[in-house]
Amino acid sequence: MIGGATAAGALIVGYGLWPSGRIGRANLLAAKPGERFLASWIKIANDGRITVVIPHCDMGTGIFTSLSQMAADELDADWKMVQAEAAPSDPLFANGAMAEGFALAKEHMTIDSVPRILRGTAMNSMRVIAEHMNLQTTGGSCAVRFTGVYGMRVAGAAVREMLVKAAAARMNAPEEDFRMEMSRVIHKASGKSFGYGELAAEAAGFSPSAHPKLKAQSEYKLVGKPIARFDIPAKVNGATQYGIDAQVPGMCFGAIRISPAFGGKLASVNEAAVAGNRGVKKVVRLDDAVVVVADRFWRARSAVEALQPVFDPGANGNVSSKTIREEQLEELKNGKVKKDLATGAGADALKNGTLVERTYNVPYLAHAAMEPANATAFYKNDGTLEVWASTQDGLGSRVFCAKAAGLHLDKVTFHLMPSGGGFGRRLPGLWNFLTYAVKTAMAVPGVPVKLVFTREQDLQHDYYRPNVTSRFRAAVSNDGAPVTWVNEYTTNDGPNAEAHIFYGVPNQFYGTVQVPAHVPTGPWRSVEASWHGFFVESFVDELAHEAKRDPLEYRLALLRDKPRHSATLKLAAEKAGWGTPLPAGCGRGIAMVQSFGTIVAHVAEVEVGKGGVLKVRRVTSAASCGRAVNPDGLKAQMEGAVVFGLSAALYGEITIDEGAVTQQNFPDFNALRLAECPAIDVYIHESDAPLGGAGEPGVPPVAPALTNGIFAATGVRVRELPIKKHGLADAAQAAG
Repeated sequence: MIGGATAAGALIVGYGLWPSGRIGRANLLAAKPGERFLASWIKIANDGRITVVIPHCDMGTGIFTSLSQMAADELDADWKMVQAEAAPSDPLFANGAMAEGFALAKEHMTIDSVPRILRGTAMNSMRVIAEHMNLQTTGGSCAVRFTGVYGMRVAGAAVREMLVKAAAARMNAPEEDFRMEMSRVIHKASGKSFGYGELAAEAAGFSPSAHPKLKAQSEYKLVGKPIARFDIPAKVNGATQYGIDAQVPGMCFGAIRISPAFGGKLASVNEAAVAGNRGVKKVVRLDDAVVVVADRFWRARSAVEALQPVFDPGANGNVSSKTIREEQLEELKNGKVKKDLATGAGADALKNGTLVERTYNVPYLAHAAMEPANATAFYKNDGTLEVWASTQDGLGSRVFCAKAAGLHLDKVTFHLMPSGGGFGRRLPGLWNFLTYAVKTAMAVPGVPVKLVFTREQDLQHDYYRPNVTSRFRAAVSNDGAPVTWVNEYTTNDGPNAEAHIFYGVPNQFYGTVQVPAHVPTGPWRSVEASWHGFFVESFVDELAHEAKRDPLEYRLALLRDKPRHSATLKLAAEKAGWGTPLPAGCGRGIAMVQSFGTIVAHVAEVEVGKGGVLKVRRVTSAASCGRAVNPDGLKAQMEGAVVFGLSAALYGEITIDEGAVTQQNFPDFNALRLAECPAIDVYIHESDAPLGGAGEPGVPPVAPALTNGIFAATGVRVRELPIKKHGLADAAQAAG
């Protein structure tokens, strides 16, 4: 793409095509009095206040702080003068840096792989692509490693150069005669200095460079420091307003009942049952659901239940978890496996050693965010639409709402609110709550309506992590080392790169069998890595057991050519006291997964006591993500991932009966409680590798580390999650 653009004479030397026209539009959209944009993500006010504009949502991961650190470090800013805010849901703020990061990562390239002269072309091309895709997504652990590297650092460095140019012009001196420190441009010889606010207006007259000089790691003053997060005080004192907190004058509330069976249709409702009910404004019939609009949510919820809606389940009324699993096993056994990847002799090399075969399964999982799905929509009498919601893509949500309403984008305003948990539930393609909210609002024009899913509706109408079955076969040599690795697994879309191992096995084969189901699925925290991590690291542990070798040493032997992986694994093992004695009934399990550019190893120390009661005593983690931009933030993400992963491994299961989800609330979709939470120790292994993600990579090794620990303690091998399905009482008794 870059080569073609250059050949066609489309070389762009400006920073992502941000000339005065785009800067002017940005100022109209998002600059307060006394502020002005100098580049795409950076505003400077007359008083020197620097605002970093973030093209992501606030999901509690701390990215508003870490991205600001990256921009401010390049800018030599005084951190006390830095703040952050969410970007407007407008195409002007589409995240081209994220598109650039994904494109280069796919080709195993980095920012340094693009010649400096082509940086403008690359930026402009990716900006156009991002605008076409309406891209402001938060997910895939992409904020720091893509938006930060390809957007914030470059913007900060470009603004730094612009400020120097402004100072040099003022003093009629060469640019090299100036240095930057604590938000001031200083003339080296005279000591005369200018604050950034003094220079901002003049600096805005220069075009931001597409290829400014970026700092070396040794020059960082903010990156790598455990700086306190911007968002924590407001979340502690309750000031943060999430989507569910939206308040609009004259607002009513909507409660919804959706067809229990996916794909079902609304057949009838008993509207007479709520006729004249206090506060009830309207009953809105939709294709697969019914909504009651009332002046109070409780009144709306009570009324929608009183309607006793009847749904036609359609063709999926006989589908159950049992039938889905049986179909998966049958297809793996007799279906046509579609080749994904083969190395060496592939599956033909299974004859070259002793065969070991295992099958694993994970269930559907809901996101179960603390803030259930909700949106407030206001279809005004002038034909415009205004929406307030927590989603993982502000611009994409605005476009989605416009399409749902049949309106031009200019007629729609979208207010992106902080999210009380997301984990993929609020990503593009998973916005059924926006559809229902918009359609309900259009049925009651002139009345703002806050539509809120109850916990039951949220659990039963999610887009779930898929139910996946994976079959492994390995040929092992006389010393127990695998010479052939064959992995065939079910999928409802296509092959997953996350299934590919980093261990040194000469012959490998990966294949998929597509087994579609009517259950809606979507990204869940760490996506495909969440199940392949469990599968792969469980099987490696089983191979180590078959070889009668220590699981750590077995893995290290397969990582001779992977020094970064080996160092991360050793760090976790050393800090966990691997190999030191434990009390009876206790065991340690180890697992390591690489995902989203980050390697994470966990050691889980477990105890199985009398009656088979399982206690997770401690989880020790080592994470290798290149360099941690904010070490406290990285550790917090690993800690959260451990809790999230333990909840799923211990309890998480969505089951299907008669085409519908049977779980209704937390009593039957449990989560880890405070009293059950283990001690969690996180260690960072830093390297010169490209920056990796933090929000997702901590989840995949949790389940296998835990189940491997259970095996070490009891001899019980868990191959099907969740763990609650497996009785450990007999094993505990046998283990003494």
